[in-house]
Amino acid sequence: MFPHFIVHLKQEIPNCSTMSKSKNYGFLISIAVNILLISIGIYLYAGGGRWAEKNLQIGHLQSTPPLGWSSKAALEAEIVAAMPCSGHGRAYVDGSGCECNGCYVGDDCSILNVTCPADAHGGDCMYLEPYWIENAVDTAVLISGWHRMSYNYADGSMISSELEYYIRKLHHIVGNAVTEGRRLVFGVGSAQLLSGAVYALSSKEASIPSNVLATAPYYWLFRDQTSFFDAKNFTFKGNTSAWHSNNTNLVEFVTSPNNPDGGLKESVFHKKKVNDHVFYWPQFSPIPKAADEDIMIFSLSKLTGHAGSRFGWAIVKDDDVYDKYSTFNFVASIGVSKETQLRALKILKVIVKGGGTGRPFFEHADHLMRDRWERLTAVISKSTRFSIQERKPLHCTFFDETRPPNPPFAWLKCNREEDVDCQAVLQQQGNIRGRPGSLFDDSTSYTRLSLTSPEDQFDLLLKRIKALVDQENGYIETVKSSNGSPFYNRKGLYM
Repeated sequence: MFPHFIVHLKQEIPNCSTMSKSKNYGFLISIAVNILLISIGIYLYAGGGRWAEKNLQIGHLQSTPPLGWSSKAALEAEIVAAMPCSGHGRAYVDGSGCECNGCYVGDDCSILNVTCPADAHGGDCMYLEPYWIENAVDTAVLISGWHRMSYNYADGSMISSELEYYIRKLHHIVGNAVTEGRRLVFGVGSAQLLSGAVYALSSKEASIPSNVLATAPYYWLFRDQTSFFDAKNFTFKGNTSAWHSNNTNLVEFVTSPNNPDGGLKESVFHKKKVNDHVFYWPQFSPIPKAADEDIMIFSLSKLTGHAGSRFGWAIVKDDDVYDKYSTFNFVASIGVSKETQLRALKILKVIVKGGGTGRPFFEHADHLMRDRWERLTAVISKSTRFSIQERKPLHCTFFDETRPPNPPFAWLKCNREEDVDCQAVLQQQGNIRGRPGSLFDDSTSYTRLSLTSPEDQFDLLLKRIKALVDQENGYIETVKSSNGSPFYNRKGLYM
């Protein structure tokens, strides 16, 4: 069996003769090593070796069946995952080679482009990627070509009852949201859930549209998405500060922790409200109590970093609101992908089964975010030109200690009067790309900087900020690029 299996695997490997000589040797060695290791593993696993005598158990199986249709897909995934990409990128099964982080380039992502902007513009939580690589065995998903082809599950529902169970269990473990007696709505990320919530709470009379509000600084998507749909039943009216509390026809967005400044927010009007809690997890914020609101929205992208899976959920108290909410989501997308729900289930199982407490995952994520904030704070503390938001300690019921938050974003302020446009200052003098305060309906003296990027991108961001602070304090050092020319000085871009 074993020799024939090796021959079969060789036939499945693409011809590498067309690859450039600069790539051939490393790639061929990688393939050869992986073929040998995986083939031996599959051979032993399938019953050709002494491991079979141990009567291995997977789930409820008392013995392991031989690998068949899945072996080719498993081999392909292992070969791609083994490509190192110099630690500054990643290869994917649906790609064509290394895809590089931020400012790294080259076939193997080994070259740093020193003129590239430090990108702190987005919201990807890629800082968690190494954790999921370490937990590859328990989170891998191999999907058959016939996996759940129907719109519905066996019970007629479009949502996985098993996934719903683990979502409820996770909230119970963390203590960040009440789920008892509530119903869950699944959505294509939090973006779809936000618009669905506005629809579900808005006026039934088109002649009297609901006024949708948020307290500045607020997440820009509230404004842009509500205005984009331009519905007859609701319209975005901006900042809560411009409205009176006696107006009853309101729908209020409340983001807690807030995007962009990370503060725990309360409703201004205490009427109809959509509570965006996507960052209300222990790695970003202390959990003083379980949120108990009419609509509470969470997402996989901010909890685990899996933004590409596009999965979120809303916890809904009122049955009528739930029905309207579910109708919106059905019309908008006819349910969430079954592949997405499967991946979310695998990921959440790893978190929940971490000792039954969730602590291994949250302690890991908290350590990374706390370390980044400590390093950033140490740099900013030496500056009078720049400042960041205050982080007030609160008691966290999950970690059972009083601690400051570790927000996903730094809400950086330029304090000099002449620095009217803080984002322009950072970009022109520091080669740093963030999001301007005006995007969040706040002053242009603010800029939002993402702190959840891969480690190499965060290091570059911190290095650029430090260079600006050093310049402010009169410490000037000329750095030379790879060709020997000066890369920055008092008037130039800063590494």
